[in-house]
Amino acid sequence: MDTDPKPATVDEQGWGNSLPEVLGKSTMSNSFLGNLVEVCIATRDHRRTMEGLVRLGIGPWRVYTFTPENVSGQTYNGEPAPFSLKVCFAQGKNVIWELMQPLGGPTVVEDFLREHGEGIHHLAFDCEDVPLERRIADFAERGFPLTQSGRFSDRDAFAFFGTEDATSAVFETYFIPEGYEAPEPEEWFPAPPPPAGPASGRP
Repeated sequence: MDTDPKPATVDEQGWGNSLPEVLGKSTMSNSFLGNLVEVCIATRDHRRTMEGLVRLGIGPWRVYTFTPENVSGQTYNGEPAPFSLKVCFAQGKNVIWELMQPLGGPTVVEDFLREHGEGIHHLAFDCEDVPLERRIADFAERGFPLTQSGRFSDRDAFAFFGTEDATSAVFETYFIPEGYEAPEPEEWFPAPPPPAGPASGRP
């Protein structure tokens, strides 16, 4: 009996006869994600994870608590749902590092931790800075529904998508309007940068 696994055909993968056209070494006719801008680690203890990353030279970290009071338009799987997260950011040379620790309410981060344990949770893309509504539509057109969203300070909008089953990773995009300045964090770890330091980036 032939028990070797067979590679999925194009049709079994859901493409039919419409595979995208390859336009160059890094683009296809359906490319839209743009640049990778953020890597996020899901953790049960943001303090422990920050301390470990600081030992690797990643930091300083800006610490925030996202709650229904400072994150408007909170949704989970398409429905309004309040949630709270501890969220920490460190600006790298080429990418932003993020930590997320669930504190309450339904979140895709809690789902991930329950199913997989701690680890890299999602990758965030800038989608060439097109409006957020178009980004959500572009994901939906490819079969990836919105799974969580909100607007930090009612301006920094973020959106997660159901890409994990198809790609083995969660994808996110966020939209920061021109002129937006992030609020001062609750804490800098291990210490704030000198006053003349560069702009801190997201959020």
